[in-house]
Amino acid sequence: MTGRALSFGAVAADYERFRPGYPDELVDAVLAYADGEVRTALEIGAGTGKATRAFAARGIAVTATDPDAAMLAELRRHVPASVRTVRGAFEELDPGATYDLVFAAAALHWTRPEGRWERVAGLLGPGGTFASFGGQVCLADDALEDAVRAAREPWLADDSIAPPDGSPPASAMQWPGTELLETDLFADVRQIRIERWMTMSAADFVSHLSTISAYLELAADDRAQAFERILAVLPETVAIVADLDLHLARLA
Repeated sequence: MTGRALSFGAVAADYERFRPGYPDELVDAVLAYADGEVRTALEIGAGTGKATRAFAARGIAVTATDPDAAMLAELRRHVPASVRTVRGAFEELDPGATYDLVFAAAALHWTRPEGRWERVAGLLGPGGTFASFGGQVCLADDALEDAVRAAREPWLADDSIAPPDGSPPASAMQWPGTELLETDLFADVRQIRIERWMTMSAADFVSHLSTISAYLELAADDRAQAFERILAVLPETVAIVADLDLHLARLA
């Protein structure tokens, strides 16, 4: 994992407070696809455990992994005692253990591409399911989105993370589905869009931005100025779009 991937620990509490959780609809879609009883699961890059607790709430024995000790410490404050935690990057996980489900919530892009799918396949039992999900949080009002972009431009041109394969936003199949289709390790690749819309205060939206790696890489003074400028162009309450793209595949 890169240094950018390991930048979240310093803001673990804010990450937990201001990042949206995961809806029941997403868990329902994963379990319906699995088409069988999912007893065990492993999460890659679990962060503060927002996805871990959604699956653990269904009675699944989840092993939550993350390379950042501070993120795991925050996770342990919020997940049930049944959740097992392992500090380690995806590339360091024990390939001898297997699970019914392996999933990654807005974390797969931080893993190394070399051998990625072989490692996922090695962590799954026969017929096991892989799921990856995430999405950019953005303002529902395009004019406000443009205003925020202009406000931060002196310090940051783009706060998003480009798809590792460079697939354009208009592509029918997005990453990692594009790679899953190319490997013979997985079958029945599917992509599902789960739409989410919510409102929050402008201050909370800026606090959400403070947990995004592109801002965390800025110098503290630059980051503070960027947030001050962004907050100045926002109304008191903002509507945001937080759609999730869910990719599913089955071990061949």
